[in-house]
Amino acid sequence: MRLLVKYANRLLCQTAAPVPLRQKASAAATGSLKLATSAQTEPERANKQDSPLTDTFGRHHTYLRISLTERCNLRCDYCMPADGVPLQPKDKLLTTEEILRLARIFVEQGVRKIRLTGGEPTIRRDIVDLVAEMKALPQLEHVGITTNGLVLTRLLLPLQRAGLDSLNISLDTLQKDRFEKITRRKGWERVIAGIDLAVQLGYRPKVNCVLMRNFNEDEVCDFVEFTRDRPVDVRFIEYMPFSGNKWHTDRLISFKETVELIRQRWPEFEALPNGPNDTSKAFAVPGFKGQVGFITSMTEHFCGSCNRLRLTADGNIKVCLFGNKEFSLRDAMRSNVSEEDLVDLIGAAVRRKKRQHAAFSPRHAEPLADGKSPNDTDRRLADTSRPSTIASAALFHHHLHSHRSQLLQAARHCSSLSHVNAQGKAQMVDVGEKPTSMRLAQAEATVLVGERLTQLIAANELAKGDVLSVAQLAGIIGAKRTSELIPLCHNIPLSSVKVQAQPLANEQCVRLEASVRCTGQTGVEMEALTAVSIAALTVYDMCKAVSHDICITNIRLLRKSGGKRDYQRREQS
Repeated sequence: MRLLVKYANRLLCQTAAPVPLRQKASAAATGSLKLATSAQTEPERANKQDSPLTDTFGRHHTYLRISLTERCNLRCDYCMPADGVPLQPKDKLLTTEEILRLARIFVEQGVRKIRLTGGEPTIRRDIVDLVAEMKALPQLEHVGITTNGLVLTRLLLPLQRAGLDSLNISLDTLQKDRFEKITRRKGWERVIAGIDLAVQLGYRPKVNCVLMRNFNEDEVCDFVEFTRDRPVDVRFIEYMPFSGNKWHTDRLISFKETVELIRQRWPEFEALPNGPNDTSKAFAVPGFKGQVGFITSMTEHFCGSCNRLRLTADGNIKVCLFGNKEFSLRDAMRSNVSEEDLVDLIGAAVRRKKRQHAAFSPRHAEPLADGKSPNDTDRRLADTSRPSTIASAALFHHHLHSHRSQLLQAARHCSSLSHVNAQGKAQMVDVGEKPTSMRLAQAEATVLVGERLTQLIAANELAKGDVLSVAQLAGIIGAKRTSELIPLCHNIPLSSVKVQAQPLANEQCVRLEASVRCTGQTGVEMEALTAVSIAALTVYDMCKAVSHDICITNIRLLRKSGGKRDYQRREQS
C-alpha cells in the first residue's frame, strides 16, 4: 500500500519559487531566498467571494495540484511493496485532453498556480507538451512540478523551454547507500545532478525531505549544510503517522525539536518572512545561499490559510489531502455535462471543505477514524466503488425513455387532453400566446434511510462521498434536463434552480426541497418535481452500499406562482 508519507512529500508542499530565467538572481547574493507570493488584482479581490473556488470560510483557492499518473519509477519501502501496487485501468484515468480541459476550467474560475504531481509525473511521455499547453492558458501565472529527480538531467532543459516555472525534488537522504536501500533503486547521483542542473539553469529548487525518527534524523544538519553553497530551499516535512501504515507517532520529529537541533550547531539560525498562503516556515543560516523550511502539518497545521485543491489521476477533486470525500469530474465530463455543470460540481466540492483537516489531532497525532490513508492508492484499494455525479439522472432518463412509446400510445385514447391533437397524436401545448411572467415552483421529496444512514450522511462519512452535495448538484442537473426526461415538456431557460438537502435525525430521513424560477410563458413545476426526484434517486444510489432498506416518498408540489392559476399546498390538520 502507498503510505501517506509519499503523498505528504509530493502533494502537501507549496512552491512559491520565482520564475527561472525571467527574474534577476539578486536574492541568491543576499544569503537567503525570500518566498514570492502571487500578486492579486483588484477585480480578483472583488469577485473572489462569488467564485466557486471560495469555500464557506472565505478561503479562495488559487492553487491546483494535478496528479498526472499513479505510476512511479521508484519502489520506496515506506511507499509501496517491492513489486509495486495494482494500478487502475488506463481508461479510468484522465486523458491528456481531459487534463487540459479541467486545467482551463479551473484557471477560468481563478486558479493561478498549477503543480503537476504523481506518482512520478516525469514518466508521462507528454509531460513537456502538457507544461507548454498549460503555460499557454491565459491568466495562469505559474506551472511547477514535483518529481523524484531521476530523469531531470534529461528532461529539465526541454521542460524549461516549455515554460516550467519551478520544481520540487523529493529526497529523504543525502547518503547513497541509504537512498538505494529505501528506494530499492539506484540513481542517487542522478538526483543530485538534477538538483545541481536546476541551479545552473536558474531555478531555485525545493528539496522535500520527510523527517522520520530512526531513519534520517541524523542528517538534519547535513541537509542544512547542503544549502551553504546552493541556492536551494530544503524543506523538512513532519512525518504524518496513521493507523494504516503500521508506524507510530514516535517516528514524528516535530518542527520545534528540529529547530533546536539545528541551533545547537548554528545558533544564528533565524526565521525569515513568510507569505500569507505559505505552507512552509522559512529559516536560514546567515551567509548561506539557500534556506530551510518547515512544513508543520502535524504540530502546527496551516488549514486557515489553505488555498489548495487537488485533482487525482482518475479525475476526482479533493479539497483536502486528509479527506476521503471526492467528486468525480471524470465521470461528469464523460457523461457530457456542460461546463456550467462542471463548475457547479467544483463549487459544491469546495463548499463542503471543512475548517481544518480532522485526520490527526495536532496535540495527540490521532489516526484517521477509519484507519485509511488519504492517498490515492490506499483509497482505491479500500473502495473500488466510485459514484458518478449524474448516474441517477442517467438511470432516470433511461427508465423514462424505455417507456416513452407506452406513454404516447396511451395518449392516443385521450384526445380531449391538451397534449393530444384531433388525430390522437401527442403534441406539445402551444404557449406562444401566453403572457410572459415570472414563474416560480417549489417541490419536495423525502428519502427514508433509517437511523444509521442518517447519522453517516450528517457526518459526511459515507465511503462513496458527500451525499448531500452530490444530490443537490444532481437535482440541479435534472431540473435543467426536464424537457429531455419528460415527454412533451417545454425546453425552458431557467433563471434559478436551488436544491436543499437536509438530514433529519428525528425522522431518520433526508428531506429534499427544490425551488425553480424562470421568466417565461409556462410554469416550472415539472422542473421542480424532476429536481427532487433526481436528487432522491441520487441519495439512494450513494447509500445503497450500506443498505437497500431505503424508501423514496412524498414527492409533491408545494407551491407555484406566476401562471393563470397559482397553487399553495395546504397541510391537512
